[in-house]
Amino acid sequence: MAKAAAPELTTRSILTGMLIGALLTPCNVYSGLKIGWSFNMSIAAALLSYAFWRVAEDLFGSRHWGLLENNINQTAASSAASIISGGLVAPIPALTLLTGQELSLTALWLWVFTVSALGIAVAVLMRKPMLARRELVFPAGVATAETVRQIYNRGREASARVRALFGALLVAAIVRWWVAGLGAAARWSPPGTLAHGITPRNLGLSLDPSLLMLGFGAIIGLRAGASLLLGALLAWGLLGPWLIARGWAQAGAPDGVWFGALVEWLVWPGVTLMTSAALTSFVLIIIAARRTGGGSADKHEPALPIPVQAYAIGLIAVTALAVLLQQQLFGIPLLAGLFAVALSFALAIVAARVVGETGIPPIGAIGKIAQLSFGAAAPGNVTANLMGANVTGGAAGQCADLLNDLRAGQLLGATPWRQIVAQCFGVLVGALVGALSYRLLIPDPASMLLTEQWPAPAVATWKAVAEVLVQGLAAVPEGSVVAVLLAAATGVALACGEVLLPRQWARWLPSGAALGLAFVIPAWISISLFLGAALAAILFGLVRGWAQRFVLVLAAGLVAGESLAGIASAALAALY
Repeated sequence: MAKAAAPELTTRSILTGMLIGALLTPCNVYSGLKIGWSFNMSIAAALLSYAFWRVAEDLFGSRHWGLLENNINQTAASSAASIISGGLVAPIPALTLLTGQELSLTALWLWVFTVSALGIAVAVLMRKPMLARRELVFPAGVATAETVRQIYNRGREASARVRALFGALLVAAIVRWWVAGLGAAARWSPPGTLAHGITPRNLGLSLDPSLLMLGFGAIIGLRAGASLLLGALLAWGLLGPWLIARGWAQAGAPDGVWFGALVEWLVWPGVTLMTSAALTSFVLIIIAARRTGGGSADKHEPALPIPVQAYAIGLIAVTALAVLLQQQLFGIPLLAGLFAVALSFALAIVAARVVGETGIPPIGAIGKIAQLSFGAAAPGNVTANLMGANVTGGAAGQCADLLNDLRAGQLLGATPWRQIVAQCFGVLVGALVGALSYRLLIPDPASMLLTEQWPAPAVATWKAVAEVLVQGLAAVPEGSVVAVLLAAATGVALACGEVLLPRQWARWLPSGAALGLAFVIPAWISISLFLGAALAAILFGLVRGWAQRFVLVLAAGLVAGESLAGIASAALAALY
């Protein structure tokens, strides 16, 4: 008698993924608005679901939570948590700052869902050439598959990791609530003065008790952390006092933090450095990929993992909805809307190729290419520039996320079309929860964003590029043109060195993206990220086996704990 197939796309696997995705989505919205980065939630979702259903099995006799069900769960949860690529932490708030336009909650949810669904359509088309033919690595997908295998092979290991995850989450939440009561007083600045009587506190050179930042530092690694520290010292420690002395930035209150006054100038070289480094690296990787080619194709693999007719209907529907929403919400003409969809396919394909090799989604670079394209296609139209490019960036983000999920499923023996269904449910709930989280956290974008509390570096980047494309050099503050040119050259040089130099030399180069990011976020955030990266590096050096098992899990718990506590605080404030 044939053995029954293991359960996979079950009601509980979808609902579990949607629930965990709803819990994790606010974490990425929170961290995206804080530092412009997000965290892949696949591993955290797999651990959480395993713990829950293991307890349910022991206490209530629930059916065993299978490996393939868990894979569906992590697919839905990770797609929900990656919803911020739909624009919530970059072009949407940038549009509000530049034009004053704010979307209703319903329109915001529908827009983010549509942009993300377009990314799913691209990923479905790209599954065979990216996973079967070219046999790219997709590191995040491989890491997820290995973790899922490990926890099913070693149940005690899973329990230990889940306890560590929840312990770190609880500690981070408690610290977040304590720090919220202290406010800025929780940060410690060294005494004394620097040049021109400016204090370290004025420049933001402080230690901040944010466990979320320590967790993110552990995730990004020592190279990125050290690059952030170097960028902070250069931007805030060196250029900050110089700008005040030249009169290009105005000093604030003697005992205050002058982030707002200084960042208006520093954002220009910072954005240029990030953009030039990202675009140069992006181009070099694509050139290298074309030279090396791909692996052999599986001739028995179907072109699409779902029926062609179903795919065609879905593609037409999501394209029509994307074009309609661009017209109705933003007044973008029909041809420009169709151009945005076509461009999203082209650039999302390229982004997926880069993610497959490096594991890093080049969403920032993709967004800049899209903004430049719309600057030419719709000159002077800031709304079309931001929201047309939003279609491209959001589709690229979701495409890369689904391909990582499909790589994990491929390694675990999952069925691709079932994962695609899970992805659709994930973006459905992620768009709703993401929109609610954004509204709770940022009820007044004009006064809250680009401040020391909410630096929103991705918003600053999209806003700056849109201003230049619409207003020209008049948008650039006095004295920053030379800095922009130097930053562009530095970004190009660092990216070329990273790709072209021997690996043993390239690893000592600063990261251009991290170096530029330090110009547009408060210095204490960069310092905290460096400390988290350094602590993780020390642990890997002293207790490598333990660190491999627990560092990323603990880091994820710290990120989730502080983020969820911040969301809860915002919700309570809104209610009372």
